[in-house]
Amino acid sequence: MTLDWLDIFTTILGLIYIWLEYRASIWLWVVGIVMPALDVVLYWQHGLYGDAGMAVYYTLAAFYGFAIWKFKKTKKLHLPLPIIHMPKKKYLPVTIFFFMAWGVTYYILVTWTNSTVPVLDSFTNALSFVGLWALARKYLEQWLFWIVVDTVCTMLYIQKGIPFKAGLYGLYIIIAVAGYYKWKKMVKITKYERV
Repeated sequence: MTLDWLDIFTTILGLIYIWLEYRASIWLWVVGIVMPALDVVLYWQHGLYGDAGMAVYYTLAAFYGFAIWKFKKTKKLHLPLPIIHMPKKKYLPVTIFFFMAWGVTYYILVTWTNSTVPVLDSFTNALSFVGLWALARKYLEQWLFWIVVDTVCTMLYIQKGIPFKAGLYGLYIIIAVAGYYKWKKMVKITKYERV
């Protein structure tokens, strides 16, 4: 097996990204633009077409996340968005969206690619859509979505021969658990209205 320098470089960027996410730093979005743009190439080379498509989404969504964190304020106090629990009224729409995204992504993979792992590849993509949206909104539960995504991705990347990325996602699981507990301490108890 030869070393894949793109695998190594994007893994280093991934470590920086998760450290910034753990700290709730807005700079995670800057790394979140560069890393997935490079991941598009890496995943495509290894036949993970769903992940390649997801990396395109991550790149574009990082611009959205940056804008939300930078410019979206609470309605009454005009403060930056706090870390809060995902509102219960979002659970049903998010669940419906997840299953629809999973189905559409699966259909695309089995119809137009030669993916050998369409069920899991489409699953991680669909849940990643939800996770990235929840991260942009600073919902504590975003960490729970990422724990599931990272676990499945670790197995997929081992299977697909991307060892550094697999190791990164294994580390992501540990950091996501730690991040969940760190953010849990930072959750705002009071209710904020968002514009």
